[in-house]
Amino acid sequence: MKLSPNTTIEVAKDVVSCDLVDEAAILNLKTGIYYGLDPIGARIWNLIQKPRQLNEILETLLNEYEVEKNRCQEDLIELLEQLAEKELVTIK
Repeated sequence: MKLSPNTTIEVAKDVVSCDLVDEAAILNLKTGIYYGLDPIGARIWNLIQKPRQLNEILETLLNEYEVEKNRCQEDLIELLEQLAEKELVTIK
């Protein structure tokens, strides 16, 4: 799957989650499998509670964290692809 800056990401419909002190617990209702995200993953999860474009998420992270842009983009895309594979997000 190839993500572009204008790709829109949103939480899948059959997914519920809760915040756990800087982390997130996510449940895929279709599979019954729980997933956990670390603090930065949880921040990204919070950002996509409403549909957002990849470039919006990236810019927010760059403003909030001291990280090199290419590294941030690569890590963001890797996480979003993993979430998509687990059917936790939809990518349009």
